[in-house]
Amino acid sequence: QLQLVESGGDLVQPGGSLRLSCAAPGVHINLYAIAWFRQIPGKERERVSCISVASGRTDYADSVKGRFAIKRNNDENTVDLKMNSLQPEDTAVYFCATDPYYSCSTSKSPEYWGRGTQVTVSS
Repeated sequence: QLQLVESGGDLVQPGGSLRLSCAAPGVHINLYAIAWFRQIPGKERERVSCISVASGRTDYADSVKGRFAIKRNNDENTVDLKMNSLQPEDTAVYFCATDPYYSCSTSKSPEYWGRGTQVTVSS
């Protein structure tokens, strides 16, 4: 079973930035397409970004396009989500997820999920 661990969530003021990291202890995370999702209370879970395996192609939800950037950190064996210009509506629990067959082009939910990290944007 693949274990995913998110970190980097925090309380930040509007307009601020955060970097979230997704680690997969004991495995090469580069072997997996990794998606970041967020769960806002009262709303459906949203996939905010995804990075493919071979091509490194990335995609973003319209709500975060131009503000968030997903990137593989080979030194740390993580997939990071850099979030800029954060707004109160970005407040959510952020999860990374994948499975051996997951692809950024699918709408199917990944099998393996981390426990999430809380991001709160408030003054």
